[in-house]
Amino acid sequence: MTGITAVELRQEHVPNTLIVFSGAVSIYKHHAFSMPFLDAVIRTFDQALRTVAGVPTSSRRSPAHGMADAPLDDSARRHSAGLMRVNHVGEVCAQALYDSQGRFAHGESMKRQFAKSAIEEQDHLAWTAERLRELNSHISLLNPIWYAGAYVIGTLAARAGDAYSLGFVVETERQVEAHLASHLDRLPAGDAKSRAIVDQMRVDEIEHGAAAHALGAAELPGSVRVLMRAAAKVMTTTAYYV
Repeated sequence: MTGITAVELRQEHVPNTLIVFSGAVSIYKHHAFSMPFLDAVIRTFDQALRTVAGVPTSSRRSPAHGMADAPLDDSARRHSAGLMRVNHVGEVCAQALYDSQGRFAHGESMKRQFAKSAIEEQDHLAWTAERLRELNSHISLLNPIWYAGAYVIGTLAARAGDAYSLGFVVETERQVEAHLASHLDRLPAGDAKSRAIVDQMRVDEIEHGAAAHALGAAELPGSVRVLMRAAAKVMTTTAYYV
């Protein structure tokens, strides 16, 4: 080997099989490094599909389980269905918000709280979807739009910092709780099953808001709260019919 430099040895005398193996290792390392990101993307996409399609699973039994389904005339049934569709859309948005805010949160306690709240919101999603089927109605045809819009809003809230992201949750839950309370007044008196679901949802939303406040939520500017109410009005008005 006299006269052969180290560079020549590496370039000319290393077997091709070793070169191929080295390349394969490099490719493996690159893909292995990317796997957590790819896994997260796949999980997010799968959750989005399940959410907008109305096929979630619940960790808790529906509050309406075992209750008799009292007969409703066509007008009352359509009204109940419209209100429950609005509530289902709210839960579609909640899934997108908690996922995006949790993904971009900095504090671990925030991430855990968002994950816990998201599970309970998924219960609401399943309960309202089931109730819509019982009322011979359908989920909103615009669910993909609601989900995408809420995901963008949640991402922007998270980018504003943990305190404002938590403040967004507090204000959202405050408005949702008021909205659910109004539904208890508007639902047909004979629709006990929908009432039971909405009442438990209201209790859970109050707890979510309180948990976010305890983690250090910042008060949102008045202009932001006004915009949130305006956006909610557009959503609730449209989802009642579509």
